[in-house]
Amino acid sequence: MTNSMTGYGKEILHLNNTTITIEIRSVNHRFLDVTMKMPRTFLFLEDKMKKIVNTHFQRGRVEVFAGLEGESFSRKKLTPDWELMDQYMEQLNHAKKRYDLAGEIPLSVMTTIPDFFNVQETKDGTDELHELILQGTEKACRQVSKMRMEEGKYLADDLSERLGIISEIVTKLSSQRDSVRKEYQERITERVKEFTDKSRAVDETRFHQEIVLLAEKGDITEEITRLFSHMVHFKKTMDSEAASGRKLDFIAQEMHREANTIGAKSTDPKIGEWAVLLKSEIEKVKEQVQNIE
Repeated sequence: MTNSMTGYGKEILHLNNTTITIEIRSVNHRFLDVTMKMPRTFLFLEDKMKKIVNTHFQRGRVEVFAGLEGESFSRKKLTPDWELMDQYMEQLNHAKKRYDLAGEIPLSVMTTIPDFFNVQETKDGTDELHELILQGTEKACRQVSKMRMEEGKYLADDLSERLGIISEIVTKLSSQRDSVRKEYQERITERVKEFTDKSRAVDETRFHQEIVLLAEKGDITEEITRLFSHMVHFKKTMDSEAASGRKLDFIAQEMHREANTIGAKSTDPKIGEWAVLLKSEIEKVKEQVQNIE
């Protein structure tokens, strides 16, 4: 499954005179990183909203914005502490008698003691609102997923096209390797002949071992075989149902390693040219893979 990590979703919901807006943006990131920006009244829903996001995405930086406009469903309630006031008034009257004080206790004394009254927020009627917020998060996530999937199709098409180009280059390298190996062996033979003509004392066993090693150094058969295998693996991974970005990145790195080895072994100008083209195309693949979930 080739999904992009770039997407956007927005869901606007209404409840009576209240408008709830859930907005989600997703961009590239190595891992899943979810950030939430919302009013303080929504904070207790943060964990539930994150769980919804986690069920939809495995990689990417996901930013969730939640907004509330209109009437607030929170109500403030003033609650008197009668017991405390009773004690306060009792002690004031006791003080009047104790010290023989005259006058009435003014009403303003009630406002001078902050503990006499508590201001509390009530949550009556907010359950429906909270449920809408979670529903909006789910719907916005689906919009982002849809966009990421559509972007992923373009990425898959581009990667398939580049794999075709890489396959053509590797096929050319494969067709050229026999002639290059033959030329390399002839070059070794000439060097050997030149050496034996000048030197009489030669360790035959060591001599043949060195020839074999030299011949292997110029052979790119294994690298070509592994490249074809990596391309098959890459295509299967793209077509799989699981998120494949990290795995594709690893395969692309392995392909690049084989291309580097071919370039290092190359003594033939044509193979050197193709090796450069091969590395260039694989680099483009590596860049595109960074966008895949």
